[in-house]
Amino acid sequence: MTSKPTPPDGLVIVDKPSGFTSHDVVAKMRGIARTRRVGHAGTLDPMATGVLVLGIERATKLLGHLALTEKEYLGTVRLGQNTLTDDAEGEITSSTDASRVTRDAVDAGIAKLTGDIMQVPSKVSAIKIDGVRSYKRARDGEDFEIPARPVTVSSFTVHDIRDAVAQDGTPVLDLVVSVVCSSGTYIRALARDLGAGLGVGGHLTALRRTRVGPYGLDAAKTLEQLQQELSVMPLSDAAGAAFPRWNVDTRRARLLTNGVRLEMPDEYAGAGPVAVFDPEGRLLALVEEQRGKAKSVAVFG
Repeated sequence: MTSKPTPPDGLVIVDKPSGFTSHDVVAKMRGIARTRRVGHAGTLDPMATGVLVLGIERATKLLGHLALTEKEYLGTVRLGQNTLTDDAEGEITSSTDASRVTRDAVDAGIAKLTGDIMQVPSKVSAIKIDGVRSYKRARDGEDFEIPARPVTVSSFTVHDIRDAVAQDGTPVLDLVVSVVCSSGTYIRALARDLGAGLGVGGHLTALRRTRVGPYGLDAAKTLEQLQQELSVMPLSDAAGAAFPRWNVDTRRARLLTNGVRLEMPDEYAGAGPVAVFDPEGRLLALVEEQRGKAKSVAVFG
């Protein structure tokens, strides 16, 4: 009797196709990798394409920490129309001639949405309000408010501005933009708020995530490519790329795996999760500094 091959531990960087939910991609990967233990770090809306980080087997323990890292996007913002969902998936709720909006006004609007800002997420989003998903409340026709949350937009750059005419004949402006931001930032909310600030409304018509933390499109594979050949970034490589690295000797490695809290070098104080490796280069744990000691947040060794 042949034993079932063990699925590899590691990350898979997927170039998500448009029209797929993040859960759809996870379901597809469970079939490709032949394991139920697959998760993702940071949801991408169905309309969006690009980098979606999946974890297989023990690498699922990394995902919650990876989800908190910086992200980068390339997108198109349409000024002159609002939609129900703040993107092209929702029905248009208002149209306003945007042809007189100047580049200076656009730049001033973007400056207000750059840096540490308070953002109200889109109502049609997965955020829970009193335990119920926001999109469900919106679809049920409820009147509700989502509290603003602090997010950081490190950069918000306009690469091109194009005059266009919407299907209903409204003159609109399409902005090709790139955004680098913290976890939890909604790019469609940036489009909505930019349009609101300019008095013409706005929504997102295209979005491609180009980076999650250290993982970019250059490392991403399409589902078709992964079906042909499953390309997995080994657990140690994945953690080494995403977190500060702490190499320990054999004695410390043994103590750590036995649950002893090691004294943590000063250089890692306040660094967030740190990846600990043994002398053979195996990932033992993710730890955080707590009162000078290493507190394990995920154990692999």
